[in-house]
Amino acid sequence: MLLQEPGQTPYDLRFQILGFPVRVSVTFWAAAAVFGYGLARSLDAGFRQDSPGFVTLLLIWCACVFVSILIHEMGHALAFRGNGIESSIVLYFLGGLAIPRHGDSRGMSPGQAMWVAAAGPLAQIASAVLIVVAVRLAGYQSPVVWPLTRIDWLQQGVPLSSVGLTAILFMYVYPSVFWALLNLIPVWPLDGGRIVNSFVQMKGGNMVQALWVSVITAALVAGYGFSKGETYLGFLFLILGVNNFQAIQQISGPRY
Repeated sequence: MLLQEPGQTPYDLRFQILGFPVRVSVTFWAAAAVFGYGLARSLDAGFRQDSPGFVTLLLIWCACVFVSILIHEMGHALAFRGNGIESSIVLYFLGGLAIPRHGDSRGMSPGQAMWVAAAGPLAQIASAVLIVVAVRLAGYQSPVVWPLTRIDWLQQGVPLSSVGLTAILFMYVYPSVFWALLNLIPVWPLDGGRIVNSFVQMKGGNMVQALWVSVITAALVAGYGFSKGETYLGFLFLILGVNNFQAIQQISGPRY
C-alpha cells in the first residue's frame, strides 16, 4: 500500500495539538527539503542581493510545508472527531495521514466518509485564502498562485517591501493550494478518490466502480505529467494507477 503509516524512529518529532497526538517522521523533513530545493534556488536568484539566502529560504519552505500539511490533516482529524471518532496524525515523506483509532472509521456512513475526506483539502485551501485576503485587506499585494491568479482584486495593492515576508507568504500559499488540489484528484487513496468512492456507494455502486474511475483518472494525469516534463507527477500517478488496477483484480477474484 502506497499511503500507509511509516515506521517509528528515535528522531521523530512528537507533540499534541487540540488533543490529537502528532508524529512527524524524520522522512518528512528530508522530502520537504528535496521538493523545495529548486524553488528555493529560483527565489534566491530572483531576489538577487535582497535574498535572505538559499539555506534560509529552504528552511522557510520546510516550515511552511509543515504548517500547511498539519492543517490539512487537522481538517481530517476534526471531521473524524465530529463523527465521534478520535484519531492521530502522522506527517511523513508522502505528506500526512489522519489515522482513526481502533478502526472506528469502518462504521461511518458514505456521507460521513465523504465529509472526512473533503475536510482536509478544504481546511488547507481555506487557510491559504484567509492569508491572501488578509494581506490584500491590509492594502498590500499578496503573492498568489493559480487559480487565485484569476482574481484580479488579489493582485492589486502596494507590493510588499519585505523580501522575507514575500517568501513566507508565497511558500505557504503555493503548497497549500497545490497540495489540496492534488489530493482532490479522484484517484484512490487520495482524498478525491475517497470522495468518489463515497459518492459511488451513495448511488448504489461498489468499490470496483470507484477504482475504475481511479485507474482512468490516474492514467490521464500520468500521461499529462510525462508529456509536460513533470516526471514526478507522472510516476506518482502511474504507481497509483497500477495499485488501483491490482486492487480491482484482488476484489474481483480469479475468473475461470
